[in-house]
Amino acid sequence: MNSRISFQDVVKTFPLKGAEFTALDGVSLDIADQEFVTVVGPSGCGKSTLMSMAAGLQEPSSGRVLVDGRPVTGPGPDRGVIFQQYALFPWLTVRQNVEFGLKLAAVPTQERRRRAAEAITLVGLDDFADALPKTLSGGMKQRCAIARAYAVDPQVLLMDEPFGALDALTRVQLQDQLLATWSREKRTVLFITHDVDEAVYLASRVVVMAARPGRIHRVVDVDLPYPRTEEIRLSADFRQIRNAVWTSVYHQESTAPAA
Repeated sequence: MNSRISFQDVVKTFPLKGAEFTALDGVSLDIADQEFVTVVGPSGCGKSTLMSMAAGLQEPSSGRVLVDGRPVTGPGPDRGVIFQQYALFPWLTVRQNVEFGLKLAAVPTQERRRRAAEAITLVGLDDFADALPKTLSGGMKQRCAIARAYAVDPQVLLMDEPFGALDALTRVQLQDQLLATWSREKRTVLFITHDVDEAVYLASRVVVMAARPGRIHRVVDVDLPYPRTEEIRLSADFRQIRNAVWTSVYHQESTAPAA
């Protein structure tokens, strides 16, 4: 497998009340080029820490995180990061928000405008390109954040519960739009979620994490065809995979060493 992202025996510890808390313990995972992988698990299992290290926002205590075979040493334009919080500049329009990363990268004005316009069209916000964030719904704000990430043309998208704050209907709509965009653009996606149905619906593989210490409990292959549809979501095959992931998340046997 040609790995785009590789976690190699990653350990992450934090100081906690004079002791050491192990957030991740010996995590190894390879994500292939153009693969869509979701990560799900109980609270405190290190999902967001895993993504932060791939983004270059945190460093492993030991082990390595590689992107395209190179160690991650910090943030970079090859990785687009999308959080649950939209993190839009309220004084900038949708177009200006989407152009922001390109402006920082000193992309010439004409090229910047072209790439921003393509990204805005990709997420269906053409009619709102000159709107300020305060006039947008939550779903529109998240689409703007996704467009901003796409505009810098990253090969990897790192998404940390991006739909977690949205209502159920908007969430499903954005799941479908994200998959439609991914099917055209074929980025490598690492998607963190606490929602089992979302994890199964989006991914080709679901990584189930276990907590305290954070580690990979199970990897579940999602043998369902793309494009994903409402019929697939309601199918017996979907329910079977969803139940397997649900059981792995919420009925884990403790594998922690005895005290």
